[in-house]
Amino acid sequence: MKTISWRIVGTLDTIIISWVLTGQIETALAIGSVELVTKMILYFGHERIWNFIPYGKE
Repeated sequence: MKTISWRIVGTLDTIIISWVLTGQIETALAIGSVELVTKMILYFGHERIWNFIPYGKE
């Protein structure tokens, strides 16, 4: 639930920033939709890579 709630907060933040910068809610929603998917993929890859790094696992 924590991950899902954080993803919602992050995506809403992106949508609001995009809306303020572009002035177009449709564009902001499109950017937020793409960001939602890409950030999940990037996070998954980031976690997989960090599993191979011994730093901080002592």
